[in-house]
Amino acid sequence: MSWGTELWDQFDNLDKHLQWGIEFVERYNKFVKDRTDIEISYAKQLRNLSKKYQPKKNSREEEEQRFTSCRAFMTLLNEMNDYAGQHEVVAENMSGMIFAELARYIQELKQEKKMHFQEGRRAQQHIESCWKQLEASKRRFERDCKEAERAQQHFEKMDSDLNVTKADVEKARQQAQTRHQMASDSKAEYCSILQNFNKEQHEHYYTNIPNIFQKIQDLDEKRIVRIGDSMKTFSEVDRKVIPIIGKCLDEITKAAESIDEKQDTQLVIESFKSGFEQPGDVEFEDFSQSMKRTVSESSLSNNRPDGKPDSKSGKSKGKLWPFIKKNKLMSLLTSPHQPPPPPPSSTTPSAVSNGPQSPKQQKEPLSHRLNEFMTSKPKIHCFRSLKRGKMLNTQVWNFIEGSVPEDFNHLPPEQRRKKLQQKIDEINKEIQKESDERDGLTKMKDVYVKNPQMGDPGSVAPRLAEIGQTIEKLRQESQKFEAWLAEVEGRLPTKSDQSRRQSEMYESQSSAVNNCPQDRESPDGSYTEEQSQDPQLKVAAQNEFDDEFDDEEVLTSIGTCKAMYPFEGQNEGTIMITEGETLTVIEEDKGDGWTRVRRSEDEEGYVPTSYVEVYLDKSVKGAMTYI
Repeated sequence: MSWGTELWDQFDNLDKHLQWGIEFVERYNKFVKDRTDIEISYAKQLRNLSKKYQPKKNSREEEEQRFTSCRAFMTLLNEMNDYAGQHEVVAENMSGMIFAELARYIQELKQEKKMHFQEGRRAQQHIESCWKQLEASKRRFERDCKEAERAQQHFEKMDSDLNVTKADVEKARQQAQTRHQMASDSKAEYCSILQNFNKEQHEHYYTNIPNIFQKIQDLDEKRIVRIGDSMKTFSEVDRKVIPIIGKCLDEITKAAESIDEKQDTQLVIESFKSGFEQPGDVEFEDFSQSMKRTVSESSLSNNRPDGKPDSKSGKSKGKLWPFIKKNKLMSLLTSPHQPPPPPPSSTTPSAVSNGPQSPKQQKEPLSHRLNEFMTSKPKIHCFRSLKRGKMLNTQVWNFIEGSVPEDFNHLPPEQRRKKLQQKIDEINKEIQKESDERDGLTKMKDVYVKNPQMGDPGSVAPRLAEIGQTIEKLRQESQKFEAWLAEVEGRLPTKSDQSRRQSEMYESQSSAVNNCPQDRESPDGSYTEEQSQDPQLKVAAQNEFDDEFDDEEVLTSIGTCKAMYPFEGQNEGTIMITEGETLTVIEEDKGDGWTRVRRSEDEEGYVPTSYVEVYLDKSVKGAMTYI
């Protein structure tokens, strides 16, 4: 089956077919290019997606990586990044192995097609010229024959006419002979040209054209084979990355299987556990007796001196756990240490940098709170009776300085222990790093001592001394934090004695209240108590403590406010609010830019004054609006 024999007369159609084949290769190559662009775009979008959900540095999302589910999600993001890389490999291989190769092949195909069809056209033109030459010789032979016949007829006519001279007859005879000779020559030439044409024509249709068409057929078959090979490469490029993509998916599955809900639950406990014991049962208060109230040894609950029942006694005020509710002293300690943020609509630089402006000076609220703190001696010595005085004083001065204490004593015991342990681990890492550097320098010094030409041993000594001093300082720091850690671990309750300590809590608190009529300041800033020998003084002091503690425990409402903007309330002492929410105002802005509000009986805190619209009761201060 050959185009040279089967399609010997279809030169133009073969030309059109081969041109269509080239256009088909170009269309397929464009398809590969579009697929490459899709792969690149898909890989880019996958990488952007993975990058978008990566945890930001120095953010809360980094802390979330402790949870197994978050780590599994991080693994998924990393594997998706590798998955995107495989799509980039597919695009690169298709571009280099298919698109670029086919582009070069298309140019070669066009050049080869042009060469073969030019050769075919030359052969066609040659046979056409031979045919024209044959036609010309044939017409000349035909003309000479006709002229020879006319000359012969003219001679015969002259020879039969008696009136014509002999000379005219002879002239006609010679002319007829000449025409016959010319016809004979034309015939011989025509025969020669005809033989030559038949030979050329046979060679053209049986040799030249078949050879040319065979080359064109081979060229088209190569094109078809090349398309098939390109499609195989197209599939192989995808097949090569399937194992790696499978590994990525296996890693995602493995990460999903590594999620441990129990471990995450334990991490929540470790993150928020305070270390304090749960409050015990509230003692029953018998209001049916008209006799004078007596003091229970296991309870701090007292009735009013006038004997009237307390309307709020049904709801436990948490006297056994005085730090749950906030009084004036605790509001001083839990109030935010920095100016409130500006409202979202604020655009001026001063509003952003300095927070909300107040007609009072910035130090006035602080002095006001310190005066309030210093004049609240009865409340303070009662807290000291609960062995909290030293910690409260430390928190106050840390609040004044606006810095976190070095020993983290502002945190609950369990969180403080974790912070101290973390600090010790960091110091140990620094010590190990410095020790490794010292060991390396020591070895270098030994090499210099053995081979003086390599360096001066004395050049290493200053650095070794500096490292030694650094290690010594770090060890001292480590010992200091270890001492604090030992102190915290010694104070933390164990599971074995929690029940015993809880049963003794009321008795110890009651005795502490009875033992606080006088207090002395020790050199370290803590307080010691002198026990009174008079029981009546104990009862009077306890009654005075209960009355004052009740007065300061729950602040009354002085108005309402409506949130104009949402506030996260991430700082200690603040409360989260949502836009449009209505809250109860229990303490107005004292010039520091914060207003104290309450959402429910057990949830209260500070919010920026510029974030809410405050309406004070007329009985308190008249109708006022802060915007």
